[in-house]
Amino acid sequence: GVQSGTIVGMEALLRWDFPGSGMISPADFIPLAEESSLIVPIGSWVLRTACQQTKVWHQAGFTHLKVAVNLSARQLQEKQLFSSIQQALDESGLSPEYLELEITESMMMENMSEVTALLTQIDQIGIRLSLDDFGTGYSSLSHLRRFPIRSLKIDRSFINGINDVRDADGEAIVKTIILMAHQLGMTVIAEGVETAYQCVFLRDNGCDQIQGYYYSKPLPVDAFDRMLHHRRALHCH
Repeated sequence: GVQSGTIVGMEALLRWDFPGSGMISPADFIPLAEESSLIVPIGSWVLRTACQQTKVWHQAGFTHLKVAVNLSARQLQEKQLFSSIQQALDESGLSPEYLELEITESMMMENMSEVTALLTQIDQIGIRLSLDDFGTGYSSLSHLRRFPIRSLKIDRSFINGINDVRDADGEAIVKTIILMAHQLGMTVIAEGVETAYQCVFLRDNGCDQIQGYYYSKPLPVDAFDRMLHHRRALHCH
């Protein structure tokens, strides 16, 4: 949380540790997985693993932590997605309110009636839905209001416009997004925050949460566990 400096949750990020090649970026293998439909079992595994690990941290005393998991366009088309989500929660014992599912604007616009029904079903069992990479798609505000979106994530391309050069237009866009989201009752999360200047700006303009290298680079489970137990507040300076 940008106001409190506390860790309120984490986003599950996928990397492929390929023997002899090291870590492979999801930008390289996710498109292939989507084309071959492997994204469906991969997505189910990520969801189960994220829920299980979050429950482990709850049992260790970090009962406030939430986990965000990205859904792909291919997963949204899968008829078994809802049952797969329920299975992940049931197997892990994680309460639905601690799971956040991230989708993008473009994903919402495809097969709108079916997507609306699915997202409403997910929302009704207590899972939070988050709109990822906001500002890079093509949805209108009238469309945005049709969906049960609880959180809005400002794309890093807008956060990059907040810098010591004092880009008035870039800062105005971010302020407007925060105000709009709050007017619609949404929590606002800023992606790709890398500097203290950005952190202070977002805090002073009412952004609820931030993520990015300013707090931490992506971490494996054991390293994140050590950071949790360190219990150090991460305030903007």
